[in-house]
Amino acid sequence: MVRANRPRFSPGMILATRNALERLPQHEMQRALARHLAGDWGDCCPADAEANDAALLNGDRLLSVYHTADQIKFWIITVADRSATNILLPEDY
Repeated sequence: MVRANRPRFSPGMILATRNALERLPQHEMQRALARHLAGDWGDCCPADAEANDAALLNGDRLLSVYHTADQIKFWIITVADRSATNILLPEDY
């Protein structure tokens, strides 16, 4: 479900792996980051989406899954203390 674009949490420092920067279009990373911050977890499974919703309340890590128009899968992970948000491809983990 797409929610309002108002951020629901602070991302901290926003980082991306070299691989993500080389393979993902900048505008698609920015759009996905806005969705992540708004609580739209993208293509993650329902259990992970529920875990993310709970993490907004209890301070656990947040994981979203997105795909580019070319079907490149990537993740956005915000650490539990909200000090950093990382954009990466699964093979970068």
